[in-house]
Amino acid sequence: QAKETARLVVNNVVEALMKKLESPLRQAVLGSLNRATRNRRPKHIEIDWNRTITPCDSFKAVVVNSGNANACTGAQGVADNSEMARLTAAVCSVRARPRIQPQQIAVLSTGVIGQLMPMDKVRSGIRAAHAVLGASSQHFASAANAILTTDRGPKTAYRRIETGQGTRTIVAMAKGAGMIGPNMATMLGVIMSDFPMSVEAADQAIRTAVGLSFNRISVEGHTSTSDAVLLLCPRCESGLEIDVSTLGLIQENLNSLCIELAKRIPTDGEGASHLIHITVTGTATAADADRIARCIALSNLVKTAISGADPNWGRIVSAAGYAGVSFSVDQTDLRINGHVVFLQGQPAPFDPTTVSKSICNTPQTEIELSVGRGPGQIDHWTSDLTADYVKLNAEYTT
Repeated sequence: QAKETARLVVNNVVEALMKKLESPLRQAVLGSLNRATRNRRPKHIEIDWNRTITPCDSFKAVVVNSGNANACTGAQGVADNSEMARLTAAVCSVRARPRIQPQQIAVLSTGVIGQLMPMDKVRSGIRAAHAVLGASSQHFASAANAILTTDRGPKTAYRRIETGQGTRTIVAMAKGAGMIGPNMATMLGVIMSDFPMSVEAADQAIRTAVGLSFNRISVEGHTSTSDAVLLLCPRCESGLEIDVSTLGLIQENLNSLCIELAKRIPTDGEGASHLIHITVTGTATAADADRIARCIALSNLVKTAISGADPNWGRIVSAAGYAGVSFSVDQTDLRINGHVVFLQGQPAPFDPTTVSKSICNTPQTEIELSVGRGPGQIDHWTSDLTADYVKLNAEYTT
């Protein structure tokens, strides 16, 4: 009954927002910032396209392909991406004046790298999707399901915010379960709000939120070519002033929404049985804390220990040690699910069976590492590593 009530609430929120978003949209985009896309090797064509057209103050539509990354596909891939934008603009221009241009269309793709797009299916798919466009919660749910690949289910979230200008809403959908590494990776997110912003404000808002959320998750740490998060919101009318406190409230809710969705990605990680929440504190800077957290999160030995409910804390401490961050072991403490296992550089007495049961009996494992008294701190979310992950990825294309 509680789940059904929650579903009805989400449906009502989505339907109300979708009806409001019939006006022209402004949007800010944050694509992957990993080395592969910066250096254009391997080249992800959609990310290059989206970076060229955004931020944009006359945005019209997003077209999403799930199953093919359209990366490392050369000139044909570029042509296919352009055709997707061109065809989407054409079908959306049936009742639009002036006609929608391809540069007003964002293109998102996710899937296998290095395979040419099956354009016959893409063309028919775009036409079929346009034929059933709508503003109901069911249309939103259908889109949230359609973008999935190896995900076990859709990832959606919403926030309702009371402001001095009335009630505002943010809703979002995301996908991602594998090839997840810090700096986003093989994940897509589309966030919509009825709160008006300028291009500059929207761009800064999504960058801030992603830095606190999607850029702090991992599954196996393999950073992909294919990730993007879009923020869509109404055009900010000329001369409209929005007070700083309201912007801060919107940012706070956007941050928490993105963190909620980001955590669902490693929770739903391929083959995962545990979400691992890593908190690192006491470093000189937040960047130092981030380096330590990422080394712990990407350690297969740490991941397999959590999968087997083995409180083998030495793997965690040693992963922190090779992060390249200077800290004093004598000031280092470690807790697993609240149990002190390492204190001031010394093994702490604890009952391994109790700690093991605490890992085994809960879907989320808390790792808290303090390495000193500095101001730096960070949160990072990852998944454990199971035999199911190996099986799935060993047979991904065969």
